[in-house]
Amino acid sequence: MTSTVPAPLTRTADGSALQAVLLDMDGTLVDTEGFWWDVEVEIFARLGHTLDDSWRHVVVGGPMTRSAGFLIEATGADITLAELTVLLNQGFEDRIEHALPLMPGATRLLAELSAHRIPTALVSASHRRIIDRVLASLGPQHFALTVAGDEVPRTKPHPDPYLFAAAGLGAEPARCAVVEDTATGVAAAEAAGCQVVVVPSVAPIPRAPGRTVVGSLEEVDLTFLRGLITLR
Repeated sequence: MTSTVPAPLTRTADGSALQAVLLDMDGTLVDTEGFWWDVEVEIFARLGHTLDDSWRHVVVGGPMTRSAGFLIEATGADITLAELTVLLNQGFEDRIEHALPLMPGATRLLAELSAHRIPTALVSASHRRIIDRVLASLGPQHFALTVAGDEVPRTKPHPDPYLFAAAGLGAEPARCAVVEDTATGVAAAEAAGCQVVVVPSVAPIPRAPGRTVVGSLEEVDLTFLRGLITLR
């Protein structure tokens, strides 16, 4: 985990109570959800198994142990969870060596949050080795804190990663805006008590109290995020 001392948390003149912004990585800031599925398909093909495309919605956005465990059980492949985890991480790293496309609006949003000194954390179910590689493209200077899936006792869909991030930034969860793309990530953020903005990547996610659904990250800016959390 990496961190710096966060900027002072203050209430803004427009009445916003936003204290921090917590951002998911895969499918939210970087267009990589498809990369993971492609790697899974390739690995299981080498093992002699064809993955059903409907399983993609099951494994997207979750911790690797859950996704990999599901695929082993579903296919009956002769491979251990530990062996598959190594192959998945290596396959993903090989793919991002060649291209790491950012989601539309990601560069602009990160720059805006940095310019206004909004405490920002990257909160991902991916392992530290993957996060550190992706940070080189996102810009580590944009994040006061990063939380990896293999650094918390329980990762998404449990609230632990977002509770840890909020505490690390000295913020109240209810005054944190989270941006997520999957049901697993949304469940984690909502369980932590955060306000959630959803930019669905693979599967649609319905609106709900405390949850805002948008079509693209290009619809999200600081004014939008501040408007989610107002003083009571």
